[in-house]
Amino acid sequence: MPQFLLASVLKPVDDTRMFGKFARTLVAAGAQVAVAGRASTAAPANASASDASPTPYVLFEGTRLSLGRLAAQGRYWRLLHQLRPALVVVHAPELLPLTLLWQRLGRGRQFIYDVQENYGLNIRSQGVYPAGLRALLAGGLRWVESLAARHATAVVLAEASYAAELPFLDNLPSEQVLILENKYQPQPGEVLPRAARPLPTEPLRLLYSGTISELNGVREAIALARQLRLAWPGGVGLTIIGFCQQPALLADLQRLAAAEASWLTLVGGAELVPHAQVVAAMEHSHLGLLPYRPHPSTERCRPTKLFEYLAHGLPVLVPPNPLWVGLVQAHQAGLVVDFAQPVAAAAQVAAAVQTTAFYPTGPPTTAVLWHPEGKKLRHLLESFFPSPTFAPPSA
Repeated sequence: MPQFLLASVLKPVDDTRMFGKFARTLVAAGAQVAVAGRASTAAPANASASDASPTPYVLFEGTRLSLGRLAAQGRYWRLLHQLRPALVVVHAPELLPLTLLWQRLGRGRQFIYDVQENYGLNIRSQGVYPAGLRALLAGGLRWVESLAARHATAVVLAEASYAAELPFLDNLPSEQVLILENKYQPQPGEVLPRAARPLPTEPLRLLYSGTISELNGVREAIALARQLRLAWPGGVGLTIIGFCQQPALLADLQRLAAAEASWLTLVGGAELVPHAQVVAAMEHSHLGLLPYRPHPSTERCRPTKLFEYLAHGLPVLVPPNPLWVGLVQAHQAGLVVDFAQPVAAAAQVAAAVQTTAFYPTGPPTTAVLWHPEGKKLRHLLESFFPSPTFAPPSA
C-alpha cells in the first residue's frame, strides 16, 4: 500500500506542484506515493505504476461547477480506506472536512495541509461569487482551515507571505509550519540552459502561459503584442497557452485567435495543457510576459511561471511589483514595464531588446529551482516517520 497519498480535486493528477514536486521528491527518497486529482490527458487514469513512480487516481472529471465535485468527495473517501496511507497531503481545502473525519475515525492517522492560495482573501476580493455569499463562504472556509491546522501534522505554505496573512497559523509552533515555494522542478531528463539565449533579429516570439484570466492580464498581453507589432520591424507573435475557466473570456480569445491567426496562437483554453507542452513553448519563445493586474490576491505572491521563465533563461517582462522586480534585477533577467500603457511599454521593449544583454552570468539555479525546497520537504517528513520509510540518502 502507498505510504503517502497526495490529493486535490481541481488540480490534475500530473499537477506541477502535487505530482512533479511533492510526489517525485518523495518517490526519489524511496517512498511509495499515490496521487489523486483531476483527470489529465497527459497521465493515465488509475493505472498501476512501478514502485519507481507515483500512482495516479482520478477523483474528478468535468467543469468546476458540475456535480462531479460532489462525486469526487465520495471517490476520495473510498480511496482513503482502500489505500490506508500513513500520511495524506491535502492540496485542496474542499478535501479537509473528509480528511478530518478520516483522521478522527482511526488511530495514528496524519495529514499535512498544503496551502496553495489565500483562499479566504480570494473569495472576498476576486468577485467570482455573488457579493452576498462572499463573506459567508470565506468565513466558512477559514473556519475549516483553522480546524484543520490544529489537527494537521504540519501546514505547508506555497508563499512566504501567507505566514503573516493567515490568522489560523498564529497559534501553531514554528516547526509545524513550512514554506515551500513553487520553484521550478525540471522534468525527468530535462537539461536546463547554462547560458542566455540569443535574442532575435527576426520575429519576436512572446509567451503568456499558465492560468488564462482577466486578473492575470491576458488582455494586457494582447494589447502589448499589438503595439510591439508596430514597433518591432521583424514582426511579433504571441502564444497564449494554458487553461481558462472564464467562459466569456475564452469565447473572446477563441474569436480573436481565429481572426488574428497570423500572429496570435491560443493553445488549450478550454482544456488543461500538459506541462511538457508549456515547457516546449518556453524554449521557443524570446520574452515571457507576466502582465498581472494589481490585486490584493497576487501582489504578495511570486508566480510559478516567474520561476519557470528564469530557470529557462527566458527574459521576462514584469510589472513594478517589488517582490518580482528584486528577483528579476538580481539576475538581469528582464524589464519592468507598465502593462497598462501598452504604447510606451512596446517602445521600451523594442529599444531594450536590441541593446540589453539579459542573464549575463547565465540563468539562476538555487534561487529559482525546487531542489532546496524538496530537501526541506523530505526533512519535514523524516522528522515524523522512522527512517525505514525512506531510502538512505545518496552520498
